[in-house]
Amino acid sequence: MADVIVTQSGPVLEIRLNRPDKKNALTGEMYDAVEAAFKRADADPQIRVVVLTGTGDTFTSGNDIRDFQARAATREGIQVSPFLNALSSLTKPLVAAVNGAAVGVGTTMLAHADLVVAVRAARFVMPFTSLGLVPEAASSLLFPLLVGYQRASALLLLGEAIDADTACEWGLVNKVVSEADLMSTARDYASRLAALPPEAVRQTKALIRNGRPDVPGRIEEELALFRQRLRSAEAAEAFQAFMEKRKPDFSRFS
Repeated sequence: MADVIVTQSGPVLEIRLNRPDKKNALTGEMYDAVEAAFKRADADPQIRVVVLTGTGDTFTSGNDIRDFQARAATREGIQVSPFLNALSSLTKPLVAAVNGAAVGVGTTMLAHADLVVAVRAARFVMPFTSLGLVPEAASSLLFPLLVGYQRASALLLLGEAIDADTACEWGLVNKVVSEADLMSTARDYASRLAALPPEAVRQTKALIRNGRPDVPGRIEEELALFRQRLRSAEAAEAFQAFMEKRKPDFSRFS
């Protein structure tokens, strides 16, 4: 079965990350598939809303480290900007249904969603610095705006995890529900959005988003640093420690 399942029900396009045996860790092919689905939604006037979710107990554990390392030796390795640009420029409303842990890009992408529903067991963590990396998806810009500078520093610098109730209190999540109610709640949001005048919805989303600073510029700025960091000795130690299931040792770095 495909690692990304895309289905359409009337005016709603549903994208499901479907690699539960790997905690929905994202590969290059999965990024491409989601990007294509976003572009399909924007190009099709019959599609009014997009819903994004995952299969199993994890929304996504972030990038697949083995796949990421394999591609890091080539220029292909970090070409995620097409996905990020498609996500940040999506004109149709995006409803995220977070079915479990959201790690790395699993959390940063939520700053681009219009409505977010999460199960009570969901956890949100962005462990970029511990991997010798920097944040992406314009999270260094959007999270201080979304949750405040001090909270964003704890999330992005320390990689502190927060639970669903805290994410809701901080404004990252709209509603926390039971697992049984997750998809019905997300689909209810989607159906309510789809029933509204479509151009009014798109223009309102654009007005909300256009009030933010330069998101595309920050995405590219972050990715330039991300590319450098991915090939750094610090990242190599972090990835090797991950593979060897040990604690990384950064004591030799200055």
